[in-house]
Amino acid sequence: MLSAILYAIPFLGAGLAVTLLVSLLTVSLSLVIGGLMGVALVYGPAPLRWVIRGFSDVVRGIPILVLIFFVYYGLPVAGLNLQPFSAAVLALTVFKCAQVIENVRGAIGSIPRGQMDAGKAIGLTFPARLVYVIAPQAVRRFLPPWINGVTDAVKGSALVSLLGVTDLMHSIQQVIGRTYEALPLYVLGAVFYFVINYTLSMLSRRLELRYSYIRD
Repeated sequence: MLSAILYAIPFLGAGLAVTLLVSLLTVSLSLVIGGLMGVALVYGPAPLRWVIRGFSDVVRGIPILVLIFFVYYGLPVAGLNLQPFSAAVLALTVFKCAQVIENVRGAIGSIPRGQMDAGKAIGLTFPARLVYVIAPQAVRRFLPPWINGVTDAVKGSALVSLLGVTDLMHSIQQVIGRTYEALPLYVLGAVFYFVINYTLSMLSRRLELRYSYIRD
């Protein structure tokens, strides 16, 4: 057992790096794209809001595994062929975008409407009100649930192994095929995932406690 673990560590380390890269790209892209879409959902014109609302509702209702398979196997039918890594990041980003949209909508929606009216009363333009009045308050409400959602992205990244991406989970399966030591290797993989997600959960709790006075 110990020899299998020692043998697996270099492979699992490389797989962990891929898992972290997939998670980082997913979180970064979804934060930018989903954040802009979330703001448009609240303040955009009605047709744009309907499109974004439809996108969010549909994507959140689709299992992430189905979305991954759709991107990898379905898009080539439309002429868009993606490598497994790119398909995995795209699918996870789309899924995460829908969550970010709802996080942004909820954060902005929790701010009293009078805040925007007060900014308008003192002569601030709409972009200035959004940046200097709404954003500082919304970010504090947005961070805790968003970080909780980041843990979902890390856990969801394990599914990219089904496309042959050599992430942590795929590396574990490869080593098991060579050593036939399934239990200790799966336990070791679980420890890796637990450490990452527990760290993120603790960060979320600290942020929630730090900014809890805002909701009082």
